[in-house]
Amino acid sequence: MANTKYIFVTGGVTSSLGKGIIAASLAKLLQGQKFKVTIQKFDPYINVDPGTLNPYEHGECFVTDDGAETDLDLGHYERFLNVNTSQANNVTTGRVYQSVIEKERKGEFLGKTVQVVPHITNEIKERMSLLGDSGEYDIVITEIGGTVGDIESLPYIESVRQMIWDLGKENALVIHLTLIPFLAATGELKTKPTQHSVKTLMESGISADIIVCRTEHKLTEEIKDKLALFCNVQKEAVIQSIDVETIYDVPLKMSEEGLNRVVLDKLNLKAKQELNLNNWNSFLKKFKNPKHNIKIGLVGKYVELQDSYKSILESLIHAGAENETEIDVISIHSEHLDKSNVEELLNCLNGLIVAPGFGERGIEGKITAITYARENKIPFFGICLGMQMAVIEYARNKVGLVEANSTEMVPNCKVPVIDLMESQKKIIKKGGTMRLGSWDCDLNENTISANAYAVNSISERHRHRYEFNNGYFEKVFDQDFIVAGTNPETGLVEIIEYKNHPWFVGVQFHPEYKSTVSTPHPLFKAFVKASLANK
Repeated sequence: MANTKYIFVTGGVTSSLGKGIIAASLAKLLQGQKFKVTIQKFDPYINVDPGTLNPYEHGECFVTDDGAETDLDLGHYERFLNVNTSQANNVTTGRVYQSVIEKERKGEFLGKTVQVVPHITNEIKERMSLLGDSGEYDIVITEIGGTVGDIESLPYIESVRQMIWDLGKENALVIHLTLIPFLAATGELKTKPTQHSVKTLMESGISADIIVCRTEHKLTEEIKDKLALFCNVQKEAVIQSIDVETIYDVPLKMSEEGLNRVVLDKLNLKAKQELNLNNWNSFLKKFKNPKHNIKIGLVGKYVELQDSYKSILESLIHAGAENETEIDVISIHSEHLDKSNVEELLNCLNGLIVAPGFGERGIEGKITAITYARENKIPFFGICLGMQMAVIEYARNKVGLVEANSTEMVPNCKVPVIDLMESQKKIIKKGGTMRLGSWDCDLNENTISANAYAVNSISERHRHRYEFNNGYFEKVFDQDFIVAGTNPETGLVEIIEYKNHPWFVGVQFHPEYKSTVSTPHPLFKAFVKASLANK
């Protein structure tokens, strides 16, 4: 632990200010100076993980290689750093309490009264230092979810205070992200909410070392002086985070503001090299100067909330930049889609994605959209449930299995071409019990997928309970509708393709979880390229 430096990112004034983006941007800058960096997220809710949370509540659930269902901020961490995260990178209050209670039941605290301090805080500290203790990282950035002053965040704030005491000020620092609101009536930026937020933090025994101020308008020198004086930080440690065109601009803005320089100074570190963001700048240049423009339809059940499909939207940005193409994503609610309006809603599209989801709502709309894309030769990409719906659509409309369905939607359906996985049939508990994490897939030669990946075998992340029912293999697949990839151990159908079509691919896994700025996902790149050709 002694060789690892720790940075804690807290938030004040209001939630949703973008602590994850600030943490990821700082990590990117430090990585660009040759430091080994990782980021972890501590969430104050009592769910053991976000896997059982509705996307409307919490946005998408991100999945890591080792099968952790995590907060969507881990997606930002991976997309920015091009480094895989794991179970250790996301911890919730539920997980902390579950662990302490299990230890109590085993008798590890025999004779003692188990309390928030020291037992809960010790558990949090242990998990905060887990990645640092591995010896793999120079710097560990820890994002504390929620807002300072929340009752539920108090054990984490106390744990941070103790960590700083244990480590010493030269080995740990706190970045506090706040909002500087603009009052239109008076034409003024107001610092008082930030002052109160910093004061609340100080009441918990923590002094902010750096204040990052979210703002719609440029901070004047006068405001920076005022913040420095009343928040007890140096002026150079007052960092402006002004609204930008894209989250991918934030690292450059933070570099201009000197965030990484101030951090290294406070941690007594010397940069191992001059800041190198060449690849990042190259991506941004292509992203901001597209040569083409296409419209991609995203058919899903949770389209009202952009964060529900965050990784898909970001994957399209990565693939769009790679193809020098601006992508207009047209969100289409599957519940509002039927044969009467499908032509009107989809005929302007250059490509169509049918998104993942759970449950019966909006299913027929997805199937209607797939029929339209297949018959009208619109490039189609079905992800997880989207792939399953493509199988049902083909079985019903081309093979003649008109009652084809999934037992997820109709438990007693007569033609269950999609069925609960054998390994899931005895499982009753819902939390963390799906088929999760990375699984292998062997690709068949001369398929769209094999050409896109340019390898014979891949590993992709999963999150599902239902799969193609291999009992219907001979009835559903033919010379046009083919299996392009299978799991070598279980024979699970991982990828389907329709050959009589420019680009028609359905995957059981979630390719969006593995797309990053440095390495856009091969299938998304190929899909965007096909959609561009369709224009």
